[in-house]
Amino acid sequence: MTDVILVVNAGSSSIKFSMFAVDGRVQTLALRYRGEIEGLGSEPRFFVADADGSRVVDHAVVGPRIGGGGHEAALSVLLEWVAGHTDQLRVVAVGHRVVHGGEQFAAPIVVDAAIIDQLEKLAHLAPLHQPHNLAAIHVIERIAPHVAQVACFDTAFHRTQASVAQLYALPRDLSATGIKRYGFHGLSYEYIATVLPGIVGDAASGRVVAAHLGNGCSMCAMRDGKSVATTMGFTTVEGLPMGTRCGAIDPGAILYLLTERGMSVGDVTDLLYHRSGLLGVSGISNDMRTLLASPAHEAADAVDLFVYRIGRELGSLAAAVGGIDALVFTAGIGEHAAPVRARVCENAAWLGIHLDPAANLRGGPRISTPDSPVSVWVITTNEELMIAKHTLACIRR
Repeated sequence: MTDVILVVNAGSSSIKFSMFAVDGRVQTLALRYRGEIEGLGSEPRFFVADADGSRVVDHAVVGPRIGGGGHEAALSVLLEWVAGHTDQLRVVAVGHRVVHGGEQFAAPIVVDAAIIDQLEKLAHLAPLHQPHNLAAIHVIERIAPHVAQVACFDTAFHRTQASVAQLYALPRDLSATGIKRYGFHGLSYEYIATVLPGIVGDAASGRVVAAHLGNGCSMCAMRDGKSVATTMGFTTVEGLPMGTRCGAIDPGAILYLLTERGMSVGDVTDLLYHRSGLLGVSGISNDMRTLLASPAHEAADAVDLFVYRIGRELGSLAAAVGGIDALVFTAGIGEHAAPVRARVCENAAWLGIHLDPAANLRGGPRISTPDSPVSVWVITTNEELMIAKHTLACIRR
């Protein structure tokens, strides 16, 4: 029997998961399976790939248990598959991505009833993510109450920032209620900080800016592998333009939409989170691949704005950390969109970035010239492995 850590990332319409085998002798982790149950609430589909990427399961999920499309039915399907269709695997712990840890949770933690209660009180800070993250915890607690569960927070990595970097210029009584810059994508940045020394050497302890560019986008300035400043703030809608999220916007524009355009709070929320960003500007797609291939000037406008905003934030983060020694691209766009990387680097030549075009087309890992004062890298992120490592450490303690 092989012990495995199950990693769960539960969203509103899908549950992504990974399974890592634990080597009991040296306490290392090896990916065994990765998959997703997508289409919750409509036409759910279950697929699993092994460590080599070969599909071992790919089928629609039917029957009365899944009819409501809920998390409980989906997780039941997953746990039944683990128990009956894998090579003698035993789930010893489940690690969950939980978007918001608030001010009180600065590290992963084994959950119990009291912890869950505290996390539920933070749901209003991340209403589009936190309830679904916690739903998965509740479901597994009912289905497999003997299995330890660990919450790993996307906000925790940024708790090392100075208080001034987390502060908004609001009255103190409002700040005291928790309105501050939390930052997100922390598990991704933590993974980058963990592997960086083995890739870039001594530069890892210097001034590093990492760009997590996917459907959700943010950037983070690090020194000595710790967060100094980041582009996301109180919510995941701040900062860079994203796939469907607007990024930074004048708060007065939101007031205008509410008072002059007669939009409801729900309408504005839908606009900012689901109908803006690359999709809103282009009117075509939120997918960077589609936009880069499109001849439409609206698509070009969306890409231009995306690159421009990255350049502005790069300058801001370099200022926050006192310069820059290395730039890292990661996540879907960062790892695969060579034209975006090229334009960002060319626009940042003033910072001392010298791009190697051939290396950039190859995808790196280093895409700057050997004599570039600032080294530039493409590093594949692995939030799931980071969660699995935290989960293993927690249950060992």
